[in-house]
Amino acid sequence: MRELTITSGRNMAHIDPSLSIWGWEIPVYLFLGGLVAGLLFFSTLYYLRGKADELPAIVRKGALFAPGLLALGLFALFLDLEYKLHVFRFYTNIRLESPMSWGSWTLGVIFPLSVLWAMIHIPHVFPNWRWPAAWLEQVVDFAKKYDRLIAWILMVYSTLLGIYTGILLSAFNARPIWNSAILGPLFLVSGLSTGVAFILLLSKNEKEKHLLSKIDVMAIAVEIFLIIHLFMGFLASTQIHIDAAKLFLGGPYTAPFWVFVVGLGLLTPMLLEMLELRGKFFAAKIPALLVLMGGFLLRYILVNAGQFSRWSY
Repeated sequence: MRELTITSGRNMAHIDPSLSIWGWEIPVYLFLGGLVAGLLFFSTLYYLRGKADELPAIVRKGALFAPGLLALGLFALFLDLEYKLHVFRFYTNIRLESPMSWGSWTLGVIFPLSVLWAMIHIPHVFPNWRWPAAWLEQVVDFAKKYDRLIAWILMVYSTLLGIYTGILLSAFNARPIWNSAILGPLFLVSGLSTGVAFILLLSKNEKEKHLLSKIDVMAIAVEIFLIIHLFMGFLASTQIHIDAAKLFLGGPYTAPFWVFVVGLGLLTPMLLEMLELRGKFFAAKIPALLVLMGGFLLRYILVNAGQFSRWSY
C-alpha cells in the first residue's frame, strides 16, 4: 500500500477527505486466508485424534478445498500489488520486525503443504480416483509416510495464518481503528468459525453437524466477547481512538457493522445453531451461510473503516 501525505489542498481525488488505497482485494484475501486457516486447523486436529473416518467432512472434504481457496486469496493479493513482477522480493529476505514478511513465509510453507494434505485425502473422498501420472502417486505415498508430521506443521501454521490476518492490520499504527492487539485473536476466531461454517455446508453426517454447530456456537461467543472488548479498549484509550470507535457507535459504519456483522453474521446464526442443538431447527445451511457472510463483512468493513480513520485529522 502506498500512502500520500498532504499538508494543503483538500480537494485531491481519492486522498481527501478519506484515503482509500486498499480495495476489495485485501478483504477477500483476509477472508479466504482465515477460512483456509479454519479448514486446515480442524482437519489436522481431528486427523491427529484418529477421527478421519468418523468425521469425513471435517478431516477430508474440507482439506480438498483449502489449496484452491488459498490460491484464490493469493491471487486477490497479487492483484493488489502495484509492482506485480516484484512479488518474488517477499522471499529474498526475512524481516523479523515485519508482519508482511512473517505472513509471506507462512504462506510459503502452508500452501505447498496444504496441496500435499489434499492429495493424501483425495482417494478417500473419491474411491475410484486414479492419479494421471506415476510420479504423483509416488509423491502421495511419500506424504502418507509423514502424514502426522505434515498434520502437526499444518495445525501450527494454520493458527499462525489465522492470527496473522489480523496482525497485518494491527501493525499499521497510523490507523487508530486497526491499532489494537485484539484484531489478531479476533480474526483467528472468526477464521475458525468460517471454516466450521464452510464444512457444515459439505457435511451430510448428523453427528458431525452436531459437533460443528457446538464448535461454531463457542467460536461465535468468543468472537462477540472480543468485539465488545475491542471497543471497550478504544473507548478507554486516547481521544483519537475514541473518535475511531465512534465510526461504529453512531458514525457511518454503525448500521453495516452492528446489523450485518454482529446481528445477522453472529447473533442470528448463533441463535439458530443453539435451536438446532435443541432439536428445534433443522436448516444448518442458513446459519452457515450467515456466518460466512458475517466473516467477510467483518474484514471488508474494518479494512475500509481503518483507511477512513487517521491521526492527522
